[in-house]
Amino acid sequence: MSYDAVLVLSFGGPEGPDDVMPFLRNVVGNRVPEERLRKVAAHYDHFGGVSPINERTAELADALRVKLAEDGPALPVYWGNRFWRPLLSDTLERMRDDGVKRAVAFCTTALSSPAGCRNYFDDIVASRAKVEGAPVIDKIRPFALREGYVETCVARLREALSELDGDDPPHVFFSAHSIPSEMAEGCDYEREMQALGVMVAERCGIANWRIVYQSRSGRPGTPWLEPDVCDALEELERGASVIVAPFGFVADHMEVVWDLDEEARAKAEELGLRFVRARTANAHPTFVQLVRDLVAERLEKGPAPCPPDCCS
Repeated sequence: MSYDAVLVLSFGGPEGPDDVMPFLRNVVGNRVPEERLRKVAAHYDHFGGVSPINERTAELADALRVKLAEDGPALPVYWGNRFWRPLLSDTLERMRDDGVKRAVAFCTTALSSPAGCRNYFDDIVASRAKVEGAPVIDKIRPFALREGYVETCVARLREALSELDGDDPPHVFFSAHSIPSEMAEGCDYEREMQALGVMVAERCGIANWRIVYQSRSGRPGTPWLEPDVCDALEELERGASVIVAPFGFVADHMEVVWDLDEEARAKAEELGLRFVRARTANAHPTFVQLVRDLVAERLEKGPAPCPPDCCS
């Protein structure tokens, strides 16, 4: 398959106080009351109205450019977001104007789910429809169980373990964004997260671990995946050590820096626990190598579209 470029497609996030509410409205449309949005906006305000996701995505795109220049395939790298600048439709216009006809897209979500896979595919379709002459975009499939991602998570967990040298063996919580239980029934989200936890724990020699979820939203009466990370912390004995490894995320989202670094850490301190948060993949060299390999694989084998009923 002949490709002209690589597209890194991410969620996007605000880069200043004036961006926060417009960004949140882009994400939810008219589905969420303004009062609720302002409560969420307070999380961003705590960090000066800036989400870390854009900076982390830019770092990944830059590292991928270097890796492709060194090891090939020699393709330009573009970056677009679903909900904030640089918006995907604007990036597609730039790609078209640069003469790009067909690109392979790496999306910054590892697990299979409607929110993390299908919605990215649908946004590619919708954004291409807005841009006359837009290039064809072939999306790479979810990669949570690929060796490169597993090894990246192993490296990040070992970094966190090194902060607890001399302590008793810690509890390890592998966390992912909670999704509605009904949604989980139609995809491999839970299965993939469980399998990832098994592989990472085994390679790091961890016996005491579990999968937890975070960042639940939506109507209170709707069942979502559990346990919540803060509820799981309450089950530990005072004085215990816990590592929360948010490997359901590939980069630092607001959900990581607020829900874990602020809320979960405060809960751990309240409970008398020693708390360490493992870093996400971000631009770890092993992760960058994985992205490069996924791109090269698509050039060799052509598109690998998801099945029609995937993440339905």
